[in-house]
Amino acid sequence: MADTRVEPPYTGDERTLLTAFLDYLRETIAFKCAGLSDEDASRSVLPSPLTTAAGIVKHLRWVEEYWFHVRLGGYPSQAPYSPDDPDVDWRLAPGETISGLLDDYAGQCAVSRRLVAGWDLDHEVPFRGDKALSVRWVLIHMIEETGRHAGQLDVVRELLDGVTGE
Repeated sequence: MADTRVEPPYTGDERTLLTAFLDYLRETIAFKCAGLSDEDASRSVLPSPLTTAAGIVKHLRWVEEYWFHVRLGGYPSQAPYSPDDPDVDWRLAPGETISGLLDDYAGQCAVSRRLVAGWDLDHEVPFRGDKALSVRWVLIHMIEETGRHAGQLDVVRELLDGVTGE
């Protein structure tokens, strides 16, 4: 599988480096899923039945929506969560495919990029009562979150078909 990810620069201002690292990790998610069949993408190889390649991609799509669109942007959530199924963002709905999930994820990442481009890193919004949340914090958190799930996806992929790589 061809690696088309763009490596983050070694120098640059804070915004450039934060967004480049996050984009690299976003691209890593797609790279790790390249060539997976729908069957393999939805197959569980770890003790948790939720941790599938497709589940990770779907979860990250909704994480992007939550932090950038909802928390920072103030838009209403479109997430499928419900009190009856708080893990629905990890489960595949009938007819969902890995290619469709990757397209949805890429689309949500594009929305996140457009939103972040319009805000200063110090831009803050109210959060959890008396706290504030900054664009900088969300970018750092999303680097951590996406990197953690990219690591899970690396393990899932290796267990599925032996494919390894950076």
